[in-house]
Amino acid sequence: MTTTVAAPPTQAAPPRLPRAWTLGLHRGALELKQFFRQREQVVFTFAFPVVFLFLFASIFKDDVSGAGITASQLYVPAMMAAGIMSTSFQSLGISIAIERDEKVLRRLRGTPMPPAAYFLGKIWLVLVTGALETAVLLLVGTTLYDVDLPSSAARWFDFAWIFVLGLTACALLGIAISSVPKSGKSATSVVVLPFLVLQFISGVYIAIDTIPDWMLTVGALFPLKWMCQGLRGVFLPESAQVLEQAGGWEFGRVALVLGAWCVGGLVLCLLTFRWKNRRDG
Repeated sequence: MTTTVAAPPTQAAPPRLPRAWTLGLHRGALELKQFFRQREQVVFTFAFPVVFLFLFASIFKDDVSGAGITASQLYVPAMMAAGIMSTSFQSLGISIAIERDEKVLRRLRGTPMPPAAYFLGKIWLVLVTGALETAVLLLVGTTLYDVDLPSSAARWFDFAWIFVLGLTACALLGIAISSVPKSGKSATSVVVLPFLVLQFISGVYIAIDTIPDWMLTVGALFPLKWMCQGLRGVFLPESAQVLEQAGGWEFGRVALVLGAWCVGGLVLCLLTFRWKNRRDG
């Protein structure tokens, strides 16, 4: 009589974890939900550049000599650039430093979630908030200060790549600078001070033709100056080129500098980013 030996039951394969891209989308949705639940942060983020635009446009509202525009129109694209940097560089630089200080990053690092998913979530956050901030400022500029929307597809394309490259470069710099503060409490001071200085020497609050050349040279080392210049080229008439340091919009150089900062910012992130504070070892 032949004895039949039953085969051992096959073990089911462990469930496959979602890919980093999928987890990044979920992480981005969580980041956005947390952001919009904090009403004070939402109001401050979106109202701050609008209030400054209103103040400066109300104080300096005369025609700009030889440029064919008013001073208030000159401020609109500059404030849009500052708004993009605010929702990326400033937001990430402060929030990541606080999350590191509160051990949030350390706990996330101990989970199976790929590190890329965390950063993808942050990118989704700054992409949505940056787009909303820009839309609000553009709405205010077109309705209150007679700023004209681009009339050609080429100018809309210029706007798109300036927005994407500028947002990416500033977001990467925000991630990099988040490792500088020694604690979450000092993050605001460490991040806001250089951002405030850059706004003054990059043509946000003061017209380019009135800023000393050496300050413009320093400002030209960073992306904000080129974002302002590129957006002025998108939304202002050609006659306003006379106000620029080089007498033109220089879209090629704008793309080159912003692209270089995207690469440089990524290198800085890889070299400096930490999941825990220095005092934690």
